[in-house]
Amino acid sequence: MADTEIPPHVALLRQAKKLALGEHPLAKYIPPLLLLADAFLSSLIISYVSYTEIDWIAYMQQTEQYINGERDYTLIKGDTGPLVYPAAHVYIYWVLYHVTEKGKNILNAQRLFAILYLGTLSLVMACYKRAKAPLYIFPMLILSKRLHSIFMLRLFNDCFAVLFLWIAIYLFQRRIWTLGTLAYSLGLGIKMTILLALPAVGVMLFLGRGLQGGLKQAWMMAQLQIVIALPFLPANAIGYLSRAFELSRQFMFKWTVNWRFVGEKAFLSKEFSASLLVAHFSALMLFMTTRWIRPAETPILKLVQKTLKGEEPLGALQHAVSIRVSPNYILTAILTANAIGMLFARSLHYQFYAYIALSTPFLLWRSGLHPVLQYALWATQEWAWNVYPSTDISSKVVVGILFTTVASVWWGTRKDFVNPKGEGGASKKLS
Repeated sequence: MADTEIPPHVALLRQAKKLALGEHPLAKYIPPLLLLADAFLSSLIISYVSYTEIDWIAYMQQTEQYINGERDYTLIKGDTGPLVYPAAHVYIYWVLYHVTEKGKNILNAQRLFAILYLGTLSLVMACYKRAKAPLYIFPMLILSKRLHSIFMLRLFNDCFAVLFLWIAIYLFQRRIWTLGTLAYSLGLGIKMTILLALPAVGVMLFLGRGLQGGLKQAWMMAQLQIVIALPFLPANAIGYLSRAFELSRQFMFKWTVNWRFVGEKAFLSKEFSASLLVAHFSALMLFMTTRWIRPAETPILKLVQKTLKGEEPLGALQHAVSIRVSPNYILTAILTANAIGMLFARSLHYQFYAYIALSTPFLLWRSGLHPVLQYALWATQEWAWNVYPSTDISSKVVVGILFTTVASVWWGTRKDFVNPKGEGGASKKLS
């Protein structure tokens, strides 16, 4: 009996599925083509969409004061208020000040930010690839209206912080721990928002390098922050720390994207702030104890006991545990910590979407949800972040999608390391 011939449409669907999963010979061409398409889209945006001034002039005013010799952080101000970012921000915008004719050549700045955007996107795709993410989630990376706006129409410093976060992730995935640590600390020296990923970075370094090795990496981060701040410390060290890493900042209700639906009175209350801190800490502990520490295959209390005795917690198991800290594990843990931080953030502004947009496709895939539902959630989130000003409905959607993402990732990774194979969880496939 002759073999039944496969109908053309079935064969085509099989090839499309292989391409979507990255298993087709042509799959390697998809990321470069997406980047090329986005480069063209970015050029159109710069050419035809009006630039919107928000913080750029203030950045330039603050930079000019630094150029003129001011080193007391508490005295550096712009039209939008005082300088509230660490010193690496100042150095970056010092360069931009000089290459954009003292900040007046906005077109040049936009072109530089387009290059920054495409470079960041290339890194994100490389990290996704190392984590064995399927190609079908890649289009979500280039289709965000708000993300293009943050980079090319707003010129926010978050763009540089995000770049260094992804550089750090890529280096960690390649097990270049020291350079990854330095890259992460540089990002933190631009804007403290990426501090949200620190709990996962800490667990990852502990598992990958051991307690002593992890502490050395942490000390290196601190040393770099001191080096970055050196020009400002003699003038007013306390002033620098209080401004660059201000944790008690009072947020304005009119700018919030996430908590508008709770009302201004609740938003400004200390009780609401405290409840968010408790929820944030609780979520981190949940993931830390039930997900992130799993590669150690050792109860967390036993690890703590060994540490208190002055012993290396993982002992002879250190090498085996380190091998399990895979690219998939690293990307999942760091992006989840970031998403948890965003979910319970006191207030999110529109530029914060730069930290969310590049993470969402991967996290939704790791959740194990059906691809159609992944795209539906992504599109709904994108809609909410493009509502300006935010409304009760859009803010509910922002919080709701973040909660859904975090909760579904926790559930979707429940089988990771149940039978450890050193891959940080099996790569999920289309069903």
